[in-house]
Amino acid sequence: MILVDLPGYGASARTVQGAGAPALADGLEGLLDSLRLETVHVAGNSMGGWIALELASRGRARTVTVLSPAGFYNAVEAVFTRISLQVSVRMARLLAPRAARVFASVLCRSVLFAQCMGRPWRLSTDEAAAITQAFAESPYFEADLAAITGNRFAGGADIRVPVTVGWGRRDRLLPPWQGRRAMREIPAARLVSLPGVGHIPTYDDPDLVADLLLRGSDRSVR
Repeated sequence: MILVDLPGYGASARTVQGAGAPALADGLEGLLDSLRLETVHVAGNSMGGWIALELASRGRARTVTVLSPAGFYNAVEAVFTRISLQVSVRMARLLAPRAARVFASVLCRSVLFAQCMGRPWRLSTDEAAAITQAFAESPYFEADLAAITGNRFAGGADIRVPVTVGWGRRDRLLPPWQGRRAMREIPAARLVSLPGVGHIPTYDDPDLVADLLLRGSDRSVR
């Protein structure tokens, strides 16, 4: 298993030109080349989901499993997503120095993470603080956000491998009906509705996500 910090996020330097999913996919292609891996099973959530689909359209995936991938909104939804996340990142930078104190309250965790999680009260104080800190320390986020909400994924016809698209029924950032657009764009895809989870289902129900990843990476799944 290869877990990555995208270029410019976490511990990874910004080694790509431009912004948005195609540019970040360039960086991951470079990583695969350096590891001498032609294809891999690919998974991603939100922007990472679009990047995973981008890699598949370039022939670098064996299978793809994505969770609420970006890139399937209409114009109004794209503006909503952009404004919502612009507000979120500014709040994260404001709250980061005092995150441990703010998120000691389950009410604060529930309110502030309600858009991205179906069960935000399950977050621990430390988890909420760590997410906020990571968000606050992402200097390239606004540029990538502008790029991804200013475009749509359009490479579905080039994907020749099985694609599993999971969408949380409680996703309030990228609403579940966007999954139907993904199905129209990606002939190789199947849509799985994920009960009780939001935009970041790995925190809401990690076992559900693990099961989806295992089933999605089975090449017999179509």
